[in-house]
This record gives sequence, C-alpha cells and structure tokens, in this order.
Amino acid sequence: MATTYVTHGRARLASECTGAGPDVLLVHAGVTDQRSWATVRERLGARCLSFDARGFGRTEYEPEDGWSPVSDAVAVLDAHEVGEVVVIGASMGGRASLDLALAHPDRVAGLVLIGSAISGAPGPTSGELDETTVALDGACDAALERGDLEEANRLEANLWLDGPHHPGRVEGAARELFLEMNAIALAAADPGDQDEPDPAWDRLREIACPALVMAGEYDLAHIRRNARHLAETIPAAELVELAGVAHLPHLEGDPATLRAISGFFAAG
Repeated sequence: MATTYVTHGRARLASECTGAGPDVLLVHAGVTDQRSWATVRERLGARCLSFDARGFGRTEYEPEDGWSPVSDAVAVLDAHEVGEVVVIGASMGGRASLDLALAHPDRVAGLVLIGSAISGAPGPTSGELDETTVALDGACDAALERGDLEEANRLEANLWLDGPHHPGRVEGAARELFLEMNAIALAAADPGDQDEPDPAWDRLREIACPALVMAGEYDLAHIRRNARHLAETIPAAELVELAGVAHLPHLEGDPATLRAISGFFAAG
C-alpha cells in the first residue's frame, strides 16, 4: 500500500488510498492511527482514503499553533482530487468528522460515527463515572506523570480497547496493533494548539446528510450518552448499539460493526 505525503502548514500528512468505487474518508481515533481501519477497508467496495493525524502514525510535523484537523482533512481530500465523500470517524476522528460536515457540507455525503467525541459536549457527570473507570483513568494519569509510557499504554488498552470492566478481553493481533499505534501517540511531540471551531454540540441539527451513529456496550457511559444525543439531534441519523464491544469495535473486526457500516454505505 503506497503512502502519499500531503504537505499542509508545517505537517507532511501520511495518507493512503486503496480500492475502487465511491469515495470514503476514514478518520482515526486518538489512540490509534490509520492502520486501525484495515477491517473496514476490506469490507467496503469503495475507494478508501485515510491519513495519520498530527501526533500519530507516520505523519511528520513541527509545532504549529492554530492548525486544524478539519483543514488537514480537506488538504488530504484535495491532494487526492476527492470531492464529496462518506466520512467514517472514530472517537477523536468522529469529532473531526462532525466539524468537517459542519464547515464543508458540500464535501460530506454521509457520516459514520463510532464512539464519537463532539466539540462542545458536556463532560461526564459524577453519576457516569463508576469506581472502576475512575481508578483506571487515574492509574493512566499517574503512569504518564512518572513517564512510564509502557504502563500507560497497557492501561489505555484496558480502558479503550477492552472496556474498563473487561480487562484483557481483546487478544492477538488487534491488541498488538493497538499497543504499537498508541505507543507512537504517547511518545509524540506536541503538535501545537488546535484551532477551535464553533462547538458542534450546539449545531448538530444543521447536519443534513445521513448519519450512522454507533456505540459499544462496554464503552464509557458519557460516550454512550453522547451517541444517543447525536442520533436524536441529527435529523437523518440512526443509532446502532453494539453488544460486547467497547470504544474501537472496528479495530477488533466486530462483525456487527462491519455489517452496519457496509449496510449504511450500500444504502447511500
């Protein structure tokens, strides 16, 4: 798979384009990189475009205040001469996908959001933070503070890949890849302060394209709550709640996740 580097600002964004058919843009989560989309690429009969965000994977960059994940995504689309796309985003990538749909509605034909963050969303309430999740999150922070990136990586795999109440649930190649991708992210230099768009939380009703919203049963409570809000607020949205998975069901190749994505894509 050939890598194309797209220069934008002080970054050289590592991008890949594979397959043939309608265009899809894949925007990865904040604990992975574009390699996390392998099962989706294999499932879709589409031309799949992806890239590593600043601080992830093979993208090269210098610190730059005011950089934007949205403008980076547009630069990648333009470099590959792609106009309108279905955008599939996970977690942090879901947030960027929502912001892209609001800033450039002419470029987004549909949205698939997996465990999506949302700019401007309220944080978790005290009732949404159970003791296990709080303890795991605190242990992650403590490991980072003492510079133990290996331990932080292990704990984040429990939090995001397995789900906080199911440590060690995902094994084999998916776990190894998570640890490899997240190790790069944990060790990466700060890319600089991002430009902050108008919060998507207050503008979701403006999104006119169809949207598929997915949330894993084992994901954090406030992320599942936000998924319900997305599905209730975006006019043409559908919610799929996924049994037995956490924050990154596509990474572990969850069959229900892949069926939902391919069904949405085929319907479009």
